[in-house]
Amino acid sequence: MNGLAETAPKKKRKYLYEVDIMRIIFIFGVLLNHTTTAFTHAMTDATGWAHTSLLATHLLIHFTRMGFMFITGLVLTLNYYHRDDWPTFFKKRFAGSGWPYLLWNIILLVGSCLLGLPPFTWKTFWPTLTSAILHGDQFYLYYIVVTLQLYVLFPFIVLLFKKVKNHNAILAVSALLQLAIVTFIKYRYQFMDRSNLPWWVASYGINVFTYQFYFIFGTYVSLHYNAVLAWLRKWHRWVIGITIAMSFGTVPYYFWNRDVLGYAHSYAVSPHQPYMFVYDTFMILTVFFIGLKYADWRKHGIPKGVETFVKNGSKVSFGIYLDQTIGLTILGYLMPFLHLPDWGYLVLIPVGYALVLGISFALAWFFYKVPPFGILIGRPQWHILKKNRKPKGAIAK
Repeated sequence: MNGLAETAPKKKRKYLYEVDIMRIIFIFGVLLNHTTTAFTHAMTDATGWAHTSLLATHLLIHFTRMGFMFITGLVLTLNYYHRDDWPTFFKKRFAGSGWPYLLWNIILLVGSCLLGLPPFTWKTFWPTLTSAILHGDQFYLYYIVVTLQLYVLFPFIVLLFKKVKNHNAILAVSALLQLAIVTFIKYRYQFMDRSNLPWWVASYGINVFTYQFYFIFGTYVSLHYNAVLAWLRKWHRWVIGITIAMSFGTVPYYFWNRDVLGYAHSYAVSPHQPYMFVYDTFMILTVFFIGLKYADWRKHGIPKGVETFVKNGSKVSFGIYLDQTIGLTILGYLMPFLHLPDWGYLVLIPVGYALVLGISFALAWFFYKVPPFGILIGRPQWHILKKNRKPKGAIAK
């Protein structure tokens, strides 16, 4: 690194307001994804137009997982690339994600057993809890397992970008590798007998290397932020146009998976597909541009209510992700009482989505504001190790 780069860490980090709106879009997309899934389970006619329409549009909103991977890589690089204090990094990051992961696995499993929600029972409590913690296979908490793996690998990602000066080459190789990975998963690996393989290899959806491009992409954007920003402002019409075209294209792509390739629904809507890799990348760039427009809007005057909503929503986005199961469970409990035809459930999706979003946001905000519950969302109000607190000017998780 040249001398100018070495002095950069001494300056106060610029706060990226565009990341706030990106967090909100991605977490709201996650909840919409899971809410629509809950509505499909309430429908009774598997071949009816309402049920089929909901299934066919599922891929359209399946970009959110990769979006969070991108943001994680970007924010970690922004905050830690120049610090080279890995003991502090591991202590802070593993505590910030590890404690919420452990606590929510326990809380949600206890709650499920108390309510008698299948397939959870007190008889299998300890084996289920052990499996959930080791594998991240319950309550949508797999993302935390992937993130914890990233923390182990992140020093090596930093070393890679510092040693290899051609960062464009790193990004290109990563993209080609990602394309090869998802192609192999789609057409071969997901149908193979993986019962004798270690779970980390067999369960590719929880393997950090399955998402390697999005972390690398986030690191690349963080290190070349101004150049990427200029490129995106210049070519945003093309980026947005391709994104819109590919979003509509997810519908025939779904039917191609089902009717031509003969895939079951779960395979047809897998995010690990070549088409989805390209679509997710363009969607991330589109959401990034929306964030830039929000940051521009904020500079030139923005309604106070909008700014407050975005700021607060970003602060508790991680908490919303963690507690979403509660809102989704309440929604799942209420829907059988409605006794509606499938088209009725389709019409009620906005209401159900608002319910899940409202509950999840309210709970996350409560945890954020009321001690000592902040530990549940990675934002403890009481800091035992104050030296590990976020440096001024850095972007929080």
